[in-house]
Amino acid sequence: MPSPISDHTVPWPADLAAKYVAKGYWAEVPLGTALREVADAQPDAPALIDAAADLRLTHVELADRADAAAARLLDLGMAPGERIVVQLGNGWEFVVLTLACLRAGIVPVMALPAHRRTELAYLARHAEATAIAVPDRMRDFDHQTLAHELADDVREVTDGPWHVLVAGADVAPGRLDLRELCGPGDPEADRVRLDALAPGSRDVAVFLLSGGTTGLPKLIARTHDDYVYNARCSAEMAGVDADSVYLISLPAGHNFPLACPGILGVLLAGGRVVTLPSPEPVRAFATIEAEGVTHTAVVPAVAGRWLDHAAEHGSSQVATLRVLQVGGARLADELARKVTPALDCTLQQVFGMAEGLLNFTRLDDPDDVICTTQGRPMCQADEVRLVDELDQDVPEGEPGSLLTRGPYTPRGYYKAEEQNARAFTEDGWYRSGDICRRTPEGNLIVEGRDKDMINRGGEKISAEEVENLVYQLPSVAQVAAVAMPDPQLGERVCLYVVPRPGATVTLEEIRESMDAIGVARFKLPEHLVLVDELAATKVGKIDKKALRADIADRLNGAPA
Repeated sequence: MPSPISDHTVPWPADLAAKYVAKGYWAEVPLGTALREVADAQPDAPALIDAAADLRLTHVELADRADAAAARLLDLGMAPGERIVVQLGNGWEFVVLTLACLRAGIVPVMALPAHRRTELAYLARHAEATAIAVPDRMRDFDHQTLAHELADDVREVTDGPWHVLVAGADVAPGRLDLRELCGPGDPEADRVRLDALAPGSRDVAVFLLSGGTTGLPKLIARTHDDYVYNARCSAEMAGVDADSVYLISLPAGHNFPLACPGILGVLLAGGRVVTLPSPEPVRAFATIEAEGVTHTAVVPAVAGRWLDHAAEHGSSQVATLRVLQVGGARLADELARKVTPALDCTLQQVFGMAEGLLNFTRLDDPDDVICTTQGRPMCQADEVRLVDELDQDVPEGEPGSLLTRGPYTPRGYYKAEEQNARAFTEDGWYRSGDICRRTPEGNLIVEGRDKDMINRGGEKISAEEVENLVYQLPSVAQVAAVAMPDPQLGERVCLYVVPRPGATVTLEEIRESMDAIGVARFKLPEHLVLVDELAATKVGKIDKKALRADIADRLNGAPA
């Protein structure tokens, strides 16, 4: 059996928890219960539209399906507090299963569709998961076979059953049909059973993945209390209410489309969620027109593609769109200024982290604030410091490393004492790794990162993880992975490699070796520079700053 989650999480101090309750930040209501209450208040209002599957559910139909799926998970022998890795595309199955877990107290571990054996085996072992939910196939990859093969890896930790739930038309024998599991049940009996088993509001609701720099992702334990507040306050910031229609086209397991406000914030506000497998502009624009979408969220690379599409085909299809949220990476000021003229909607910049703190430009901010800053904290209780390398506050207007704490920023990662010692101060400040400046009005401007991180179109890639994988090649003597600037994705992975004497190293060889062991394809290097030695600092460390400057010069045609 998996160990209890509470054995490996860092709780909020009791006095702060009491303060957050007293001030109304924490409602002390579990997420599943809060969503059930919305369904009771407006049962027949539209709640979920799967644009690809042409499935439509009202709030009560969605809540009843979630209860039915939760009851079936319990019937499988899963217990409250157990963990399930969720690796699903954007569709109704993801939403129903997530809500079912929230109702049953089973904790979803939000993997990404791009993850492969390396990432999934790590997540399943680290979380001590007893189940996984996957599509049958996605983009020509056989997810269900891989999920089945993970059983041996996971049983080393849990020593129990490993359930494989598959969404799709081709469910192999011996695996569970997720669509059947998420089908209608006995609403009255299921509800009575689930109400009696409701998790505590301080319990962990969901595990999100960090974009950390030290190898594979860390698990971020978000509780019902803090995540309800995260979703509800985000909805308020975005102007989401019961009349809103929100398009989810980014991978739904990310914090941004899940709860900022995303799926959970929109449903808690009584609004309507529309899911789409990808933000490809032709399909996205058609869906916005067909469903009357009022809000959506994209990353900067997608925003650029949408602007190009609107310039070529016009913006009449997105006439209902009121708010376009952009986050996940810094949006260039020049691109930001094009959004409202091109799409005739309000741009809202969102700068935040799955670890907690969220900053939003306000919908009524002046254009200059919206286009040149990344907003300010959404909650009065959010604390933010900008500090130097000695943790001393920098003068106003100067760039500094961001520290934060507050009612929805957890105090530590799950089962990660070493990382917690680095990422959190003794008095609970989280070191985000972002370098920011603060304007006199309190808005933050993101200047970069102080961590060794590559941000490829919103997907955070650990340079250390890539380097560790490349070092497995016998032809490589030294390697350094750095961010290479890219006009479409912001950054791509660039490798500097010192080959061993007499050996040859090619980009194709490196990519094939990583692909063969099942590494997510977005992590594969896209440029290789062979050098005799790596640039070093005065104390002998690899000088990543010099390497980043070098690749930028090479791309611009300057001498290396």
